[in-house]
Amino acid sequence: MATQQPATRPANPRFSSGPCAKPPTFDVTKLADAALGRSHRAAVGKDKLKAAIEGTREVLGIPADYRIGIVPASDTGAVEMALWSLLGQRKVEMLAWESFGSGWVTDVVKQLKLDAEVKTADYGQIVDLASVDFNNDVVFTWNGTTAGVRVPNGDWIADDRIGLTICDATSAAFAMDLPWDKLDVTTFSWQKVLGGEAAHGMLILSPRAVERLESYTPAWPLPKIFRLTKGGKLIEGIFTGATINTPSMLAVEDYLFALDWARSVGGLQGLIARANANAQAVFDFCFENNWIANLAEDEATRSNTSVCVKFTDARIQDGAAFAKAVAKRLEAENIALDIGAYRDAPAGLRIWCGGTVETTDIQAMLPWLAWAYEAEINAQTVAA
Repeated sequence: MATQQPATRPANPRFSSGPCAKPPTFDVTKLADAALGRSHRAAVGKDKLKAAIEGTREVLGIPADYRIGIVPASDTGAVEMALWSLLGQRKVEMLAWESFGSGWVTDVVKQLKLDAEVKTADYGQIVDLASVDFNNDVVFTWNGTTAGVRVPNGDWIADDRIGLTICDATSAAFAMDLPWDKLDVTTFSWQKVLGGEAAHGMLILSPRAVERLESYTPAWPLPKIFRLTKGGKLIEGIFTGATINTPSMLAVEDYLFALDWARSVGGLQGLIARANANAQAVFDFCFENNWIANLAEDEATRSNTSVCVKFTDARIQDGAAFAKAVAKRLEAENIALDIGAYRDAPAGLRIWCGGTVETTDIQAMLPWLAWAYEAEINAQTVAA
């Protein structure tokens, strides 16, 4: 039985979870002032890098005594710098409930070979946060990008902790309230919530993290690209715009544009409100349709950016094949691009709901999702 296609289409079909949709007002001409062909060490380059750092501080509300650095290799590079430079002084607790958190476990346990207690949870769930011992260093993702499960808040993090908290916040920064007094190391990449271009990561250090860097030397050698200290002192230049390696000044300009756009929609609170509205549209859709559900089981831990959903219709014979077929139908109609579940995650879809996405586009896409589901169920029935 044929199903009728909806009349309204999203104006922008880009719902990828990274690189994410550009801000709605983006146009390549907005990057005309980029310092192309100029040294990042020249005054113009330094000024733009410093503006990116201070703009980040302003929009995210980062305390004045926290260092903010632009580092290579996106969020991955920033996390790796933190793990290799800071860990090893004390026991580590690794918290993981999806693939990226599991990746940091691999680095710490199999590469650094540290004494680590690993706490894991299945996709859709979260670890027992109340059981964390903050005498240890604690490594975790704020928002599990591939599971759509986030920590509900920072209340579980001890104020009187002895160890450091190292937080991968790449799909949380600019969409969720991050309690800076609870976070000693925070990382994210430009290509997530603000829809910036890829390649660069941000490394944010509390005074406690700086103290660790200046008082502790890891037992293993550090490549130049990871070194944050020299002669036992923090390399301050990294946190004022003197990057470790050559940055893309075009990407820097794009990030500056994204920060300006963020200010125009109300800063952090405006961005959070936009993401919440987008995610709520998907949550409501799942509630209204009994064939689809949020992968995150607890409402309190559901992401408002990387919303992961699963098909629950008992007639579906091969969940992975069905989800891929639905995503393919939506892509063929230019309705939703790149929304398949992450390769290591359970079968389903992942819909990016960060602030650069318009709620009207989410609302226009969802009836098409119902159409694609019905079309694929019908096709499966005919084939049987």
